[in-house]
Amino acid sequence: MGDRRIVVSAVVMRDDAGRVLTVRKNGSGLFMFPGGKLDDGESHAAAAVREAREEISVELDERSLRRVGTFAADAANEPGHVVVAEVFEHPLVGDPVASAEIAEIAWVDPADRSRDDLAPLLRDEVFPLL
Repeated sequence: MGDRRIVVSAVVMRDDAGRVLTVRKNGSGLFMFPGGKLDDGESHAAAAVREAREEISVELDERSLRRVGTFAADAANEPGHVVVAEVFEHPLVGDPVASAEIAEIAWVDPADRSRDDLAPLLRDEVFPLL
């Protein structure tokens, strides 16, 4: 059966209104944080910086990342798997745009409980803390 865990890094960035940047990947109906799987030998922080560059075309400063915590939830796009995310917060930089495999970005109020298009990690684990 193998390991059912998917280890990722994710980044929380907020706008002036306190909304959080989320991304929807091609072929997915759910929004999640920018981020993704680590490359071999890569630190969580380095992966967060690389994924932000690839997915939303912004350059994060690794020294400005603040660790929020480690969270686990059902994987949004891979049934039967659990995503284990090291989540960082970073000040908003640049002008995030959908790049690479990202179909769409959305700014989401973490207090908005009416949305049904958020990945379980955001909805159930991280947003309640924010």
